[in-house]
Amino acid sequence: MTARRSSLREDQWAAIEPLLPGRDGAVGVTAQNNRLFVEAVLYRYRAGIPWRDLPERLGDWKNVHRRHSRWAQTGVWQRVFEKLSELPDNEYAMIDSTIVRAHQHAAGAKKGVIREYRGRRRGSSGRCSGHRGSHRPCV
Repeated sequence: MTARRSSLREDQWAAIEPLLPGRDGAVGVTAQNNRLFVEAVLYRYRAGIPWRDLPERLGDWKNVHRRHSRWAQTGVWQRVFEKLSELPDNEYAMIDSTIVRAHQHAAGAKKGVIREYRGRRRGSSGRCSGHRGSHRPCV
């Protein structure tokens, strides 16, 4: 038997399970598997993928998206976040460069700066032989 890989630890799951709709004994329809659904949502956000790219093992992406939207509208995610933030070990809230992405155009350089230094070699003055005496850089 292989160990099940999970985004939430058992203590985290135990803390949020009573807050979730669709559990046994709650009013309304009993959900198929709340834990699988929460794992699917966490996977989607951690991987930074569109809903359509959600692996099939985590459920149908349309149903997961629809349920996620309903929970967001009714404040379920807010309650879950507040409960998890009360726990002493909140490593789930850590952000590092492995999960933060910048848009490809967010490099910070201005277009004119790149053109000005194109073709310049390390250690050169930036002038080519065709511009002797001028202070214009080679382009």
